[in-house]
Amino acid sequence: MYYIIPLALSFVTLLALPVHAGIQNTKHNLSVSGPGTVKADQESRLCIFCHTPHHASVTQGILWNREDSTATYIPYDSPTLTAVVGQPTGASKLCLSCHDGTVALGALLSEAAEVGFVGGVRFLPAGPGLIGSDLSDDHPVSFDYDGNLAATNPDLVDPVALTGDVRLDGFGQLQCTSCHDPHEEGFGKFLVASTVGSELCRTCHDHSDWTTSVHATSLATWNGTLPDPWPGSDLTTVADNACANCHRPHAAGSTAWILNYGFEEDNCLVCHNGQVAATDIAADITTPFNHPVAAETDVHEPNEDAGLPMTSHVECTDCHNPHAATETAAIAPFASGALRGATGIDAAGQPVANVTFQYEVCFKCHGEFSMTTPPVNRQLAQVDKRLQFEFPGPSFHPVVALGNNNDVPSLLPPYTESSYIYCTDCHASDTGPGAGGSGPAGPHGSMYDHILERRYNLLDGIGYTPVQYQMCFKCHSQTSLLNDDSFDEHDKHIRGEDAPCSVCHDPHGISSTQGNSVNNSHLINFDLSVVSADPGTGRLEFIDLGNKHGRCYLTCHGERHNPEEY
Repeated sequence: MYYIIPLALSFVTLLALPVHAGIQNTKHNLSVSGPGTVKADQESRLCIFCHTPHHASVTQGILWNREDSTATYIPYDSPTLTAVVGQPTGASKLCLSCHDGTVALGALLSEAAEVGFVGGVRFLPAGPGLIGSDLSDDHPVSFDYDGNLAATNPDLVDPVALTGDVRLDGFGQLQCTSCHDPHEEGFGKFLVASTVGSELCRTCHDHSDWTTSVHATSLATWNGTLPDPWPGSDLTTVADNACANCHRPHAAGSTAWILNYGFEEDNCLVCHNGQVAATDIAADITTPFNHPVAAETDVHEPNEDAGLPMTSHVECTDCHNPHAATETAAIAPFASGALRGATGIDAAGQPVANVTFQYEVCFKCHGEFSMTTPPVNRQLAQVDKRLQFEFPGPSFHPVVALGNNNDVPSLLPPYTESSYIYCTDCHASDTGPGAGGSGPAGPHGSMYDHILERRYNLLDGIGYTPVQYQMCFKCHSQTSLLNDDSFDEHDKHIRGEDAPCSVCHDPHGISSTQGNSVNNSHLINFDLSVVSADPGTGRLEFIDLGNKHGRCYLTCHGERHNPEEY
């Protein structure tokens, strides 16, 4: 570890300090006997490159033998940073006198002339050891790590617990030497603890759901197909790489959250491309209809308020919390483990920090702040899906609550009038398990518009074939519908008039603020591109007259219903 020694410490006392036998065989041995390529061409003294018993720095302790760097550093910052990070201080500033590349390696206070290095090298060459003066892509250092900081950020361990190898300096600051011991190479890269399972990271970082999350427990390995998801790592499983699956403490690809890659989705898709994870989500998001996670960058923030309007965007982490997600299955309407720890909007329109139901994730974007345009010109137009599924409402598919209709003879097993369904029972990959395939589950992408799992025709008059309504026939029996079990003229409308289901039915539902149980039961909400008001009466309405009994006032396909009763 790093030792703070008073300036007046005698050379005899210095010699009495613990002997760091390990430094001789490390890259920090810059003497002529050093094992690395960066080393002196003649100087044989080992410790002199950092310490001297005479002519030491008057501003630093530990008999420091180097000039302070005069560089002005760009410190790390991010929208979620709760610590105050400024210019490097203490041990970190000493480390940077070599590692920022501004002070010659051989420029020592004790020597009249600069010590020469092999090949005429004066500064650290480009590589992992050269950090530079831009620290915005490095783990922050030189900040006060106290109880107040830990209380502000619950994902940080209280500093009183840091009694092991990871220590703060004498001023309670986290420094380079909290993670690195410049004299010992026991864990590689002079680290003070193992990186297996991110033991070192987890000494300070304690995400509440991490230990049971899939990224902490998965034994999945890379199949060898490029790109390598863990370049530079000798660890071979997701669990062993842990934090390093996404984060890099130095020379990170992003300046916020020190991610491996600057483009957010690359941090996910380098594993979720079928080369580590079992299914290929990377392929799904290249399908014609997808959640456009590649459309924006540097817009999403982990602490964004789901209850406030924000710049339109969707990223993997809008739906998934990588520190909490699991592979736990669930039944509708409850959220599966894949959504654990995600934020959302509940059925009442209020933000929730950790969703309980799957639809709460969907309502973040497809609720009040929906940017989508309805694909059908409805009599009662509504983009807020939360309102369309609200209970009590005239009618809705049972996503938030059980449906109002207690007699739906067309339902296929295992569905009954007491069943809930997920948004993802309809909106999902066309190659996923719901479609009978082996692709990824979830609404990542599909060959069908609106990210539908199966074909759902919205066009009038194209001729009936069962394939056009595969989405409906996933839950509803084609035979039952064409036999008029639910409505005695279903077959006439579907096959006789070539009318799509969407002409009469709105599959999400009808808001109680717009419709009512008399005119909008059975998901009735007419498509105005096909249906218009009766010219004689000006009426455009359906009237529910009881079970399987109703009356319509409208014009459709040139035929007046004034009224038509069923």
